[in-house]
Amino acid sequence: MPVEITDQIKHNTEPSGVLEGRAFIDGDFRDARSGAVFPSINPATDREIAAIADCGAEDVDDAVAAARRSFEDGRWRRLPPRERKRILRDLSERMLAEARDLALLEAVDMGKPVRSGLAVDVPSAAECIAWYGEAIDKLHDAVVPVDAPGSAIVRREPAGVVAAIVPWNFPLLMACWKIAPALAAGNSVVLKPSERASLSAIRLAALAARAGLPPGVLNVVPGRGETAGRALGLHMDVDCLAFTGSTAVGKRFLAYSAASNLKPVWPECGGKSAQIVFPDCDPELAARGIANGIFFNQGQVCNAGSRLLVHEDVREDLLRRLVAHAERLQPGDPADPDTRYGAVVDAAHCDGILAAIDRAMGEGAELAAGGVRIRLNGAGSFVAPTILDGVSPAMGLWHGEVFGPVLAVASFRDEAEAVRLANTGVYGMAAGVWTSDAARARRLADALRVGMVWINTYDRHAMTTPFGGVRQSGFGRDRSLHALGTYTTLKTIWTHAA
Repeated sequence: MPVEITDQIKHNTEPSGVLEGRAFIDGDFRDARSGAVFPSINPATDREIAAIADCGAEDVDDAVAAARRSFEDGRWRRLPPRERKRILRDLSERMLAEARDLALLEAVDMGKPVRSGLAVDVPSAAECIAWYGEAIDKLHDAVVPVDAPGSAIVRREPAGVVAAIVPWNFPLLMACWKIAPALAAGNSVVLKPSERASLSAIRLAALAARAGLPPGVLNVVPGRGETAGRALGLHMDVDCLAFTGSTAVGKRFLAYSAASNLKPVWPECGGKSAQIVFPDCDPELAARGIANGIFFNQGQVCNAGSRLLVHEDVREDLLRRLVAHAERLQPGDPADPDTRYGAVVDAAHCDGILAAIDRAMGEGAELAAGGVRIRLNGAGSFVAPTILDGVSPAMGLWHGEVFGPVLAVASFRDEAEAVRLANTGVYGMAAGVWTSDAARARRLADALRVGMVWINTYDRHAMTTPFGGVRQSGFGRDRSLHALGTYTTLKTIWTHAA
């Protein structure tokens, strides 16, 4: 039987006993039908901590069938709004009560500092569940004006069976960003976590069941993208699919939709977001914001500010400040509450980040900080915070999403050049603007082709604001009331008045 994680969080602490890695389908934990498993490896120690069910198409069929039954019989969507709200609020409270366990799970599963999990991920995920729970009884039909005689009502109805496919960089938070609005809208959900970080999603399913969510309403199917993910994308009985991950895989899910039942697919994909610095900004405020924007979560963030465009007049001063910030970030054991900078998700990703750094240097970029792998006690996948200067649009690093702690630096001469450089590339996730000129800030906010713009700050979030990008960063939106549109369909009801 699975055991609880110890409540101790200290240096070199790892979960003891057997962690739950089975699928959760129709209210019960179960092995993959094939019996296959794959290991979860602690990226800080290189040790296996759990065996995860390697689910395939048959398991996806079971999960989708359970979700369909629960949706059609109305055990969730027909509950009174106050009861559905109560259950989601109960889930939120249970998550907060087990915050230390959830944070430690992610620390050992994908390298996120437990400090970050406790301060950001778990409370934000719990807030998301509670926020959408509160929204349930505040959703109304709209009576719209039409020519007499008669009337028309526009109603939002749940889409049905929702597939949610989430990444490994914020495993619990991204899962909640998908399932909370989907459940609030009355859907049943099949959640596929990343094979690189499945443990917190599986624990979330257990907490939801304890909170009273009926069987079949939330199913968790761990597995690989090419098997379980593909099966969900092609499934003829999935009504809607929400995806967060790379642009290449997002395009694959759009193709799966075309090859199956034309299910709506809502992709939230990659980014290569620019931070634009003008001479009239507060230089230390900018340096802190830029460093946090690229090195938080070891740079494994889709909206990471991975391109720095700095006015040539302040380039040297800002670069000096950023190098100092980078050098102060020393990797440590993610399970240690004093650690502020953890491991990247696994050895393969570590190798990919280092290869991208080497390619950039081969193309002429200059290494200003980092650029090396670090091991602790002879083990682990740690990449030093890295700054590469002299990057240009002719280089691969300008366009490619490294998804790691690598900042590409270029300079500009005037505002028009800054906008042109920032908009160069295929992505459109986010941007940061650092200036004390309010008129300039407004001009840039209008001119930048992105989904989110931060002015004199970076990576600020609230449940009331939508998260997502444009162009090849996708068109999915998480958070805010706007996300409910992802998981609902519109029905118009006409009534004739004699």
